Amino acid sequence: MTELFECIPNYSEGRDQNKIEKIVRPFKITKGVKLLDYSADKDHNRLVVTLLGNAQALKKSVLKSVEIGIDLIDMNEHKGEHPRMGAVDVIPFTPVRNAKMEDAVILAKEVAKNCAKLYNLPIYLYEEAANFEQRKNLANIRKGEYEGFFKKIKKEEWKPDFGPQKLHPTAGATVIGARMPLVAFNINLDTDNLKIANKIAKKIRHSNGGLRYVKAIGINLKERNIVQVSMNMTDYTKTSLYQSFEMVKFEAKRYGINILGSELIGLLPATALFDVAEYYLGLEGFQKEQVMENRLLEDI
Repeated sequence: MTELFECIPNYSEGRDQNKIEKIVRPFKITKGVKLLDYSADKDHNRLVVTLLGNAQALKKSVLKSVEIGIDLIDMNEHKGEHPRMGAVDVIPFTPVRNAKMEDAVILAKEVAKNCAKLYNLPIYLYEEAANFEQRKNLANIRKGEYEGFFKKIKKEEWKPDFGPQKLHPTAGATVIGARMPLVAFNINLDTDNLKIANKIAKKIRHSNGGLRYVKAIGINLKERNIVQVSMNMTDYTKTSLYQSFEMVKFEAKRYGINILGSELIGLLPATALFDVAEYYLGLEGFQKEQVMENRLLEDI
C-alpha cells in the first residue's frame, strides 16, 4: 500500500477569503492529495490547512501553495494574535499509513531544501527533523517573531538550515519539520482580560511547569470581546484533552471566571476524543472497537 502522510501548513492570512482560496487551490487540484480541512481565523489572522497524500503529491502541491502564499502575503503589513515569523509560517509532516517518522523527516527536508532554492526563503527544521536540540521546539525558533527576526537571523546560532541568512523581504522565514499528530485546542473564557488568559496559559503549559505536551498562550478575540487560552497538544496520547480542559477550568476559578466553550482548529484523531468520552461518561472497559464507524472501516 502507498505511504500516506498528513501535512498541516499554517499561513499568516485569516481575513481575505480570496487570498485563502488561492492558497488552498493547489491542494484541491493535485492528484494524490486530499484536502481534509482548512480553517481561517480573523483574530489569529491565520489559516490552518490539513492535507493527506503520498510524498510526491504533497511535495508538489505544498511547493506551489508556498509560492502563492509568498506572493500574496506581506509580513510587513501582517497583524494578528497568533505568534508568527513568516507568510508560510510552519509546515509539519506526520506519518499516517505505511510510513515511519524517518520517512516524514526525509519528506520534510526535501520540501525545506526546495523552498529555500526555489523561493530564496530561509528555512528552519524543527521537531524530529531538527538538526539542533534548541530547534526541536517551534516556540524557541519563533521567539521574537517576524519583527525580532531581522536581528536574530544574523546570529550564528540562528543561521537557517537552508536558504539565505536574512529574512525574505515580504515572506519572512518558514519552519518545516516532522512530528506526532498535534491537536490545536482552544478554550474561550467569559472575560476580556488578556492578563488572566496569559496567567492561566502560563500555569498549564509545560515550559512553566504545567502539563507535559501542552503549549499554551493567551489570545485576545477582539471580535467577540473575550479572551482565549490557545493550546497545542503535542502528544494527546500522553496528555488528554480533558486534562487540559479541567486544568484551565480549575485555574479560571481563582479569578471568578468561567469557560464559555472550546474549539478545535483543523482535524484530530478519533482516539483523542475516546479519552474524553471515557472520562466524562465514566465508561468502564471501553474499547475503540465499540465505536460503530471503526467496525465499519475495518475491511476498507
